[in-house]
Amino acid sequence: MYKCVRIMEFSPTGGTKKAAGYLAEGIRKGFLAAGIPVEEGETVDLLDREFKGVAFGPEELVVAAAPAFGGRIPALMAERLKFVRAEGAGGVAVIVYGNRAYEDCFAELGDCLEDCGFRLEAAAALLAEHSMVREVAAGRPDDRDREEILGFGEKIAASLMESSEGRELTLPGNRPYKVWNQMPFAPVPDESCTACGRCGELCPTGAIAPEAPGKVELSKCILCMRCAAVCPLGARKLPAPAAALLAEKLSPIRDLRRENELFLPE
Repeated sequence: MYKCVRIMEFSPTGGTKKAAGYLAEGIRKGFLAAGIPVEEGETVDLLDREFKGVAFGPEELVVAAAPAFGGRIPALMAERLKFVRAEGAGGVAVIVYGNRAYEDCFAELGDCLEDCGFRLEAAAALLAEHSMVREVAAGRPDDRDREEILGFGEKIAASLMESSEGRELTLPGNRPYKVWNQMPFAPVPDESCTACGRCGELCPTGAIAPEAPGKVELSKCILCMRCAAVCPLGARKLPAPAAALLAEKLSPIRDLRRENELFLPE
């Protein structure tokens, strides 16, 4: 049985981190309720530009959480997962999306995790605010989500304490994966920008020079919106025409309340 629950996340704007944290908390809660002590292990941040790889052990259960980027996991996350070694660890695949769809994310994340050597134990599709149009799925995961996700975690723990013989985890998605096309724009600073350099320091791809935040290397930008999320003044935004186009495109799903989903072996 696992002795430690850890999170491995790629969370540019914080929604994936929040949802994954609730799920990991619920898993620990489920184990503790059954009298099985589990530790809260250190989180692995796949956004860190200094990330050089990590190895997990057979006593660790890893909640691996990715945001949905146009029906795929971020290419940078997939690249960094090549430097992860599971070495017998269990994995819970988590896709966090902003109300539109997760499409081939589970197929891709599941393949990546299995390539690392993880034994996939469960999966969950969870909701969070859309990273580019924050009015879509606004406020999620909210208090109602938190209670549901905690419950998902407890169900995962219960599943892990059952016999796995003859049970198989089936995840949605297609192969080959959906093609993701880079968009021809990036967040830019407005007149309130003080050139503090925080956006450049925390950009996971180094697309923004800290000393020149108004300049962006489009070939490096993955539109993760981390620069906008970490700006202390809220001075970094998508170009107005792009923001308006995206808001219009997503307006039909803006106020929908899609449901979180749990996938367990059957």
